[in-house]
Amino acid sequence: MGPRRKGLRGDAAIVGYVELPPERLNKATPAPFTLEQWAELAAAALEDAGLRADAVDGIVTSHLAESEIFVPSTIAEYLGVRANFAEIVDLGGASAAAMVWRAAAAVELGLCDVVVCALPARYITPISEKKPKPLVDAVFFGSSSNQYGSPQAEFEIPYGNLGQNGPYGQVATRYGAVYGYDERAMAKIVVDQRVNANHTEGAIWKDKPLTVDDVLASPVIADPLHMLEIVMPCVGGAAVVVACADAAKRARNRPVWIKGFGEHVPFKTPTYAADLLHTPMAEAAETAFGMTSLARTDMDMVSIYDCYTITVLLSLEDAGFCEKGKGMQFVTDHDLTFRGDFPLNTAGGQLGFGQAGLAGGMHHVCDATRQIMGRAGAAQVSDCNRAFVSGNGGILSEQTALILEGD
Repeated sequence: MGPRRKGLRGDAAIVGYVELPPERLNKATPAPFTLEQWAELAAAALEDAGLRADAVDGIVTSHLAESEIFVPSTIAEYLGVRANFAEIVDLGGASAAAMVWRAAAAVELGLCDVVVCALPARYITPISEKKPKPLVDAVFFGSSSNQYGSPQAEFEIPYGNLGQNGPYGQVATRYGAVYGYDERAMAKIVVDQRVNANHTEGAIWKDKPLTVDDVLASPVIADPLHMLEIVMPCVGGAAVVVACADAAKRARNRPVWIKGFGEHVPFKTPTYAADLLHTPMAEAAETAFGMTSLARTDMDMVSIYDCYTITVLLSLEDAGFCEKGKGMQFVTDHDLTFRGDFPLNTAGGQLGFGQAGLAGGMHHVCDATRQIMGRAGAAQVSDCNRAFVSGNGGILSEQTALILEGD
């Protein structure tokens, strides 16, 4: 173990959370305005923590449908919060983990005592006929920017390099060319996580078991990735409350201390990746563990961002849980279920629980928090005290890591 790097002291903790049961997008019920969803999630997370709303003096958010700019102040005004720390995070699926470490840093700096980090993700909201929602580029291109002057608009989108499925398939194909490819090992990631989802209330796939053959029989969407290796569109929402040590003593749950974090954002699209198979998680995880005295083997569970199976594989390797190029053998050799020797995504992950937009990233924070608090019900890992959490945005382009520990 090398010298400890400067970083968090570990004096800020997650003390409450809420995660809505996701709904399939094609069956979703109407939702209130995103701003109202933010308030509802914040209230529920504070209620879970047992803390009063007037204790909140910090907020961290993502985008808001009702306000393109001045988003944090819009939320502070709506909630009646006098925020000493107000932040917007725009890192895609890495946003949730990124929100948590920013909140922890603000708490440790003494800026604030109680911070709410919320990600509303119910999209069927009221629309006025007099002012309908504009069909902006994001509707058609997702995270690929077709704005005038965008490098993507000039050099990538015209040639078909856009969206997520194709690029992730490209990365998986490259992995196979360099290290070999075992599609049954990849399918096992989904199957083990489905076992966890089968034991988790609110999971989209709670009542539907899965086999490796089922995964391989599903259509290939982006060679070599099958449909069941890719997240399905859902809506929902999640929030956590991050608090100082004094507030954590007043909270009703076991505090989940934020001991370390790392973040690395080297590019937006893999066109500019120096190596498709070296993801930013390598630097993020090394930074996170470097802030602590903990090792990879000290983790009782891991919650790895799983938009695609290839994301899980590369994250396990680059975070240092197994050797580069040996991820498929690692998955084959270990039981990834909540009762196994390497519990991974114990609430089902996004592939089993559901990916509710940006709240999909917060799913992994909630997954680890539930386990350390001892509130995972039928999927509880025995004697769970430490967890590693990852966040991933874009095509393996924005990645964040957290190390969490209970008392």
